[in-house]
Amino acid sequence: MLVKTFGSAVYGVEAISITIEVNVSMGDLKYYIVGLADIAVKESLQRIESAIKTNNYYFPRTKIVINLAPADIKKTGTAFDLPMAIGVLGASEQLHNTDRLKDYIIMGELSLDGTILPIKGALPIAIQTRKEGFKGLIVPKANAREAGMVNNLLVYGVEHIKEVVNFFKDENSLQPVVVNTRDEFFHAQYEFEFDFSDVKGQENIKRALEIAAAGGHNAILIGPPGAGKTMLAKRLPTILPPLSLQEALETTKIHSVAGKLPENASLISKRPFRSPHHTISDVALVGGGGTPQPGEISLAHNGVLFLDELPEFKRTVLEVMRQPMEERRVTISRAKVAIDFPANFMLIASMNPCPCGYYNHPEKECTCPAGAVQKYLNKISGPLLDRIDLHVEVTPVAFNELSNNTIKGESSESIRNRVITAREIQTERYKNENGIYANAQISSKMLREICVLDTVSEALLKKAMERLNLSARAYDRILKVARTIADLAASNTIKPEHIAEAIQYRSLDREGWAG
Repeated sequence: MLVKTFGSAVYGVEAISITIEVNVSMGDLKYYIVGLADIAVKESLQRIESAIKTNNYYFPRTKIVINLAPADIKKTGTAFDLPMAIGVLGASEQLHNTDRLKDYIIMGELSLDGTILPIKGALPIAIQTRKEGFKGLIVPKANAREAGMVNNLLVYGVEHIKEVVNFFKDENSLQPVVVNTRDEFFHAQYEFEFDFSDVKGQENIKRALEIAAAGGHNAILIGPPGAGKTMLAKRLPTILPPLSLQEALETTKIHSVAGKLPENASLISKRPFRSPHHTISDVALVGGGGTPQPGEISLAHNGVLFLDELPEFKRTVLEVMRQPMEERRVTISRAKVAIDFPANFMLIASMNPCPCGYYNHPEKECTCPAGAVQKYLNKISGPLLDRIDLHVEVTPVAFNELSNNTIKGESSESIRNRVITAREIQTERYKNENGIYANAQISSKMLREICVLDTVSEALLKKAMERLNLSARAYDRILKVARTIADLAASNTIKPEHIAEAIQYRSLDREGWAG
């Protein structure tokens, strides 16, 4: 007997529906799984046989052919266990009402005792299920809330194969999952572990991060050990504008495909903050592998990628980021497929100014030999630094400020409100520009139209360029940052004070900075 069930395969951050044809017929005792299945899929027959026998069903001792269509697309992973098992039960006439199988996508990994284990990519699978007009989706219970975020789709969470068999005998044996996506999303948006009010002193660094958040600028923090670089970077997401529902859906899809969502998770409500260790490989950072998976830059989509101790990263790792930083996506190409992963992130990096960490320290003396500072800085390529708008020097906090408990710093909420206002100005400015939403993303051509300087501002910038020996690449960056500072001040024009503040954030471009 031939029976068809339906599953789904995830490629990139999208899903493709798969038809699983199971034919149990007379013949020699042989089992076949065809349709470009990988080893994990082919091993599923042993799991399926054990799960069926353990639960007092019988496994046919005849010829079984399972075809995964379309047959020219590679099928990977263990999530096809459950639909294949249901297909075997249906084709061996142990499951009645097989005509209802066409209404549901079924996904899940089987244990040997029939327990159903979680899968990756439940959210994109649910989106594709609704798009293709299926009545419902059956997934492991651990993935039910994640899939249940999709409206107008019946999602059933199951823990055991018997529940699925009983469901096709009696539709009322399971109740669909109900998730109030909007209420949960908006309720959790402002719950942060960290807050800028906890930071003592460092007002100039807070200001620099506020500018970075307001304009979507990349930034690098340079300072000695213990100055607070990591602490400040971790608080950056608390002042970024909250995620929109569309951004949250995009972000959640990526984390779902990578298997990074916690159990029973729903929509990601806060901007991600990813901080990979400096020993990370190229593939782990940008994505890839035999079965392409999103890397750290995609997991940081719509959020912050923090690279602590930037010069310690392998140069090849840093260089592969250059193109994704410009295009805001990464393309993983293989012989038969090319997959796009979104990668629209803010880069925040930190570094010591030299190997010993105390170059330019107000109190401690640098012990590095001559030329060591420049050699340390040279570990970061010019093209990568060219993509970083703000260079911020972080100095240690004085004891008086650390021990003063009477003065509390400005809260993240009040800073965030100013950032949101500045972003709203930019949204209105770039409403007719496709793919541009912040000052950091404007091209050189647009820069000349948007960042028009008066005579005084132009003279100030020219004088700074000459006196500080700033490189040509610093010119555009200063204009972009000045435009953001003007937006924070609700100024239609860039004023001399905005240019003056922007100039101070180009430390690494100054000739002779490294001695």
